[in-house]
Amino acid sequence: MARINLTLDQDEILSLLAGDTGGAFAALLQKSLNAVLLAESDEQLGAARYERAEARTDVRNGTRERPLATRVGTIELTVPRHRNAPFRTLVFDNYSRSEAALVTTMAEMVVSGVSTAKVGRVMETICGKSFSKQCVSEACRDLDAIVGEFLARPIEGDHPFLMADATYIKCREGHRVVAKALLVAIGFTPDGRKEVLGFEVADAETTESWTRFLAGLRRRGLSGVRLATTDAHEGLVAALQSVFPEVPWQRCQAHFARNVVDAAPKRLRVGLRGELAEMFNAKTMAEARRRRDEIAADYAGAAPRAVERLDAGFDDAMTVMELPEALRRVVRTSNHLERLNGEVKRRSSVVKVFPNADSIARLIGAVLIEEGERWAAGRRLFYSPAVKELQGVVPRLEVIAREQRQLRLAA
Repeated sequence: MARINLTLDQDEILSLLAGDTGGAFAALLQKSLNAVLLAESDEQLGAARYERAEARTDVRNGTRERPLATRVGTIELTVPRHRNAPFRTLVFDNYSRSEAALVTTMAEMVVSGVSTAKVGRVMETICGKSFSKQCVSEACRDLDAIVGEFLARPIEGDHPFLMADATYIKCREGHRVVAKALLVAIGFTPDGRKEVLGFEVADAETTESWTRFLAGLRRRGLSGVRLATTDAHEGLVAALQSVFPEVPWQRCQAHFARNVVDAAPKRLRVGLRGELAEMFNAKTMAEARRRRDEIAADYAGAAPRAVERLDAGFDDAMTVMELPEALRRVVRTSNHLERLNGEVKRRSSVVKVFPNADSIARLIGAVLIEEGERWAAGRRLFYSPAVKELQGVVPRLEVIAREQRQLRLAA
C-alpha cells in the first residue's frame, strides 16, 4: 500500500485535548482515516498528487464528503473521486462493521422501548437522529448477511491446534432476561497464526450444544487437529471426544491450577500456586511427575482436597508434554481464547442486555470477524519446523486420545 502521510504535531494534539476530549479523539480519528483514503487513492492511481509517473492509470476528479459513525461521534471523511474508474476503499467496510453492529443493536433497543438512558445518550451522540423500525431492519439484514457468510465459509487447510470456550451474555427473550451461552472456537494454522473458526449462540453450554457446534466446524472442513485445549466442562470434553475421537484433550493449565489452589486453605495458596507453576514449566514428563509427587507430599496433611484434585487432573493437564517444547507454551492454556472473550465483553459492554439472540450474533460476529482480520496480520506464535516435528508424535497423541476416551467411559 502507498505510504500514509499523517502530519500531526505535539502542539496540535495538546491543543485538541485541552478542549473537548471527545471532540479531540474524533478529530484525530478523522485525520488518520483521511490519510488512509489518500494513500488508497495514490495506490489505485499509480501516482501521488501532482506527480508525473508512467505508472499512472487515472486522474483525480475532486472529492466528496461522507459521514462515518464511530463511538467517538460521527466524523466527516473526504473521499477521493477518480475520473475513469471508481475509487475503492476498505475504510468504511472494515472500520464500520463492528461499529455498525453496535449501533444497530442499540437502535434495536431504542425502537423496542427497552433502551437504558445511557444507550439513548450514546445513540444521540453517535447518530444525532432517531431510527425507524424499517431502517433498523434493513441494517440488520445487511449485517446478518456478513456474519452468515463468515459462519458458513469453508475452513481451509489444517489446524493442528484447537481451542474452545464459552461465555455468557444476557438478552431478552419474551418478557424475561435470560443468559445465552456464546460458544467460540479458534484454531492455529501450521504457520503459527490464530484464526477464529466460528461461534454459536446457544441456550446453554451442554453436551448437545457443544456437539452440534463442533460437528458444524468439522462439516465445514476443520481437519488436521492434533490437540484440543479447553477447560474441564463436562459437556465440552464429551463433545470433543465424540466429534474428534482421534484428538487428545489438553486441560487448560490455568483453569486446572485455580481448581487445585481453590481447594487449599488461603494461607497456603500463594506457595502452592508457585509450586504448580514450577511443575508446569518442567522440561520433561519425568520431572513434572517428580514435582507433582513433592507437592503431594508437602500438602497431603494441610490440603488433602487440593492434593486429590492434583492427582485426578494431572495427566490431562500435562498432555502438552508430548509436544515439541517450542509448541507447549502456546497451547497449554486457553488464554488466547480467554483474551478474545474478554475483548468481546469489552466491545459490547455498553449493551448490558441485548434485545434478542439475533443481536448477540450480529454484534459478536462483527467483533470476531475484525479480531480475526487483526490476527491474520499479527505475529506468528510458532513456526513450521516445530509443526513438522509434531508429526513424529502423532501416533503417541492418538494413543493418549484413545486412553482418555476409555477412562471417560469407565468413570
